Amino acid sequence: MLSASEIEQAAADLLAAEATGKQCGLLSLRHPGITLDDAYAIQSAQMAQKLAQGRRIIGWKIGLTSKVMQEALGIDTPDSGVIYDDMDFADGAAVPAGRFIQPRIETEIAFVMKAPLEGDVTREDVLAATDYVVPAIEILDTRILRTDPVTKQPRKIFDTVSDNAANGGIVLGPQRHAPGAFDLRWVGAIVRKNDEVVATGLGAAVLDDPVMGIVWLARRMGQYGQRIEAGQVVLAGSFIGPVECPAGTRIAADYGPFGAVSVSFS
Repeated sequence: MLSASEIEQAAADLLAAEATGKQCGLLSLRHPGITLDDAYAIQSAQMAQKLAQGRRIIGWKIGLTSKVMQEALGIDTPDSGVIYDDMDFADGAAVPAGRFIQPRIETEIAFVMKAPLEGDVTREDVLAATDYVVPAIEILDTRILRTDPVTKQPRKIFDTVSDNAANGGIVLGPQRHAPGAFDLRWVGAIVRKNDEVVATGLGAAVLDDPVMGIVWLARRMGQYGQRIEAGQVVLAGSFIGPVECPAGTRIAADYGPFGAVSVSFS
């Protein structure tokens, strides 16, 4: 377990990296005994500072829901992060140059809630609390090194969770659907990067059912005294691998009958 001062220092380092665009070192190297509870405490310490600065929480993201990503990090659980009001980009927006350090994108299904969710919820509870579902792009960023240049150690789950689950931004498509209008396991996307197809995927890659991602999140948040609030948006988890988005990248995600969403990087 990390001390309170170590948690605050880690949070300060990550916030400084975000502000300056210069990544900080791996926390898993600095603190070999770091735990997931420590990592979420570091995430929460950043949350407290952001809220004090006037930021507003508009939702939550779920990450590492696919078996491929979990195996790559040697874990067996998803992770989660916070979405703030300044992370919300309009469909078709151009992200300003320098806004992110190493932007990547993933495609997901977003749930917009009409009622709060907390604790030991069921799949039926999630559907009843959902106002509508929409196609979405998540913008990922990394305020922490992906790989240590000296030891070559890659970042671990503790680093990713501490870094707000690598969350950078969200882009929601304009289409709104009732949560039961589609079998979300079969909702997928064809993702084009500069007009070339670079990824495809289906919702079933997310814990076999994107709704179960929201179930997992509500239960995890309950362990930390938090809950999903009415009006908040929840990214249920990616069904493709991350796509690198250097300056000049245009992304278009075609969800077929479910809709479409796009973003570009200046």
